[in-house]
Amino acid sequence: MDAEVVIAGAGPTGLMLACELRLAGVDVVVVERLAERSGESRAGGMHSRTLEVLDQRGVLDRFLAAGELQPVGHFSGLYLEFDEYESRHPYPLMILQSAVERLLEEWAQELGVRIRRSCRVTGVTQDTSGVTVELDAADAGPAALRAGHLVGCDGGRSTVRRLAGIGFPGTEATMTAMIGDVELPDLPEDYVWIRRRAGGDYSAIAFEPGWHRVITSEYDHVADRDEPVTFEQLRASLIRLAGTDFGMRNPRWISRFNDAARQADRYRHGRVLLAGDAAHIHFPAGGQGLNMGVQDAVNLGWKLASVVRGTAPESVLGTYHDERHPVGEQVLRNTRAQSALARPGAQTDALREVFGSLMVFDDVNRLLRNMLNALDVRYPAGCGHPLAGRRVPDADIKAADGVSRVYELLHAGRPVLLDLGAGAAVAAAAEGWADRVDLVQARSEDDAWPVPVIDEVPAPDAVLIRPDGHVAWASGPGETVDAAALRSALAAWFGPARQG
Repeated sequence: MDAEVVIAGAGPTGLMLACELRLAGVDVVVVERLAERSGESRAGGMHSRTLEVLDQRGVLDRFLAAGELQPVGHFSGLYLEFDEYESRHPYPLMILQSAVERLLEEWAQELGVRIRRSCRVTGVTQDTSGVTVELDAADAGPAALRAGHLVGCDGGRSTVRRLAGIGFPGTEATMTAMIGDVELPDLPEDYVWIRRRAGGDYSAIAFEPGWHRVITSEYDHVADRDEPVTFEQLRASLIRLAGTDFGMRNPRWISRFNDAARQADRYRHGRVLLAGDAAHIHFPAGGQGLNMGVQDAVNLGWKLASVVRGTAPESVLGTYHDERHPVGEQVLRNTRAQSALARPGAQTDALREVFGSLMVFDDVNRLLRNMLNALDVRYPAGCGHPLAGRRVPDADIKAADGVSRVYELLHAGRPVLLDLGAGAAVAAAAEGWADRVDLVQARSEDDAWPVPVIDEVPAPDAVLIRPDGHVAWASGPGETVDAAALRSALAAWFGPARQG
């Protein structure tokens, strides 16, 4: 084998997945068709759950230093409020994708990830023992790589998805949007939120001093996806909508997108898997694309590593599709809804007014913000505890080694069995998994833990936390620990117990 896992694509999803695999000791090669990072700004922010998973790995400070927190969010341009009780990171981080890719690549290199650039995937052949990835490579490396698994993180037009024969059904585009990073010397305001007009809408957002991101959306016309996009087209679109180009000049990056929404019908075909835009595309309302890709990677990474290492059953890898496909479906639904709410016209204006009046209610606002921030995600779980399947709150704790909060326990990317007062029963039940699961004894500093959607739950006596930060099993305060249920959860996720 040339590598245990090959990843196609060195965007945020592919790089995050590579880091997750390396934390688990897996040998990874990332192949990327571009000769160097494009430097294109692309996505513009990270939401709460993405900030949490970076915090879980101990690298969040790097990203906070490169961006700016903004206490503002929206659903199709209608403002959302945030609740600081729901997460340590309730506000979006405004950070360009170019910076995200740079920071993730630096981390990947620290971990020993091999990255081959100017390598285009041209063929995929899998069998019972592995997968062969054929490459059109500009470097002196081999023209084919043999690996145990291949993960396509190569974007909406994924070559890996096509070569693997995975379907990509969905809905066609109904509009055309353009985006560009430009100078706007005649803009009367530093920040222009969405301005609705008869033919669509436009906005201008100041990301850096002297530079603005201009976005125009025009409906009932769909440009050919292979049609070149030019500065003059963006200028003309802004003039049609705003009546002026605000002195637009010096474009750094220009692109086009639409509201087509598609999702792979399966995220795994044998030894080939998909993540990020290769698995789902949608209207970029609320900036959910990059975030969902990073969260795909964190869900997949530890599962794939466990199967590669032989410490977990093959069934664990099957849960990747089972857990992440419904999340993708929900994002496609909410972005379709946001696209519909953005359409011009008197009927939509009336709908927006009614929808906006509902958003003043706390329950409605909470539902929408947790949907966009991915704090409402709950995976299927056999345990009936209200925390089971949800992401674990970053609660304040006091452990013997000085750890003061839950997420500090997850820096190594290993599962954690946190004993908060259950006693010897937990340690005895988990004895056969001591080589794979870290047992930590601590006490909770809070009587209740915040959980979005259901407000809060009493601090548990014990909780089994997967490497991605989701709860596999928990025992409530004062309950007798169900040792059989704990062993069942340990075996299901982390393989059979080992004797001695």
